[in-house]
Amino acid sequence: MVAGPPFASVWFDCDSTLTAIEGIDELVRWAPLAVRDEVPRLTAQAMAGELPLAEAYARRLALLAPRREHVERIAAMYVERLAPDARAVVAALQSLGKRVGIVSGGLLPPVQHVAATLGLASDDVHAVRIDFAADGAYAGFDRGSPFARNLGKVEFLRALPAAARPTAFVGDGITDAETQGVADRFVGFGGVVARPEVAARADAFVTTASLAGVLPCLLTAAELRTLAADPRFAALAAAAVG
Repeated sequence: MVAGPPFASVWFDCDSTLTAIEGIDELVRWAPLAVRDEVPRLTAQAMAGELPLAEAYARRLALLAPRREHVERIAAMYVERLAPDARAVVAALQSLGKRVGIVSGGLLPPVQHVAATLGLASDDVHAVRIDFAADGAYAGFDRGSPFARNLGKVEFLRALPAAARPTAFVGDGITDAETQGVADRFVGFGGVVARPEVAARADAFVTTASLAGVLPCLLTAAELRTLAADPRFAALAAAAVG
């Protein structure tokens, strides 16, 4: 049986969940024309579970070879394209005493930029380190990162301390759906991209453009009433319940 709220911690994917873009696909604008169609195709295959993430990850970055300044531009784009109500949702969850973090297969610098914008603790931000040479040229990525392969998010959740449990995970892709049955509740978010294979595995699936749509899946009725009574979050609570 799926455990219901209250949850002690809530973890979000970043790309196509907290932000409305896939950062690695946006890097194609600086890539040679010959690879610009290949990178999004690899992303789609990985997110649909048709290609192992580790293979897609290495192939995409080898094709793109992004420079430091390109990755910094993606960080700015992440924040420019935050999902509607992302800031308010995170603040509301934190106001209820929940630990909130990001667990992403994205590149660490842009994900850290999103986390700082949302007011998340740096210790609760997990993504894939990318390396650069002194001149800013691409110098590889952390091939040992669990988040650059399938089941890495599952490993992360299993290692959480008791104080972080029960847990909920929110995301759009197959590596997020892998947390179903390990997280106490997996909420599939289809507000940016609705993937049928993720919806089929989710304990709950939300297709609202606003991230507020996930709140009824994450909170008890009493917690929703608490938000509704707080002037800071009354409009958010109303949007959450439709």
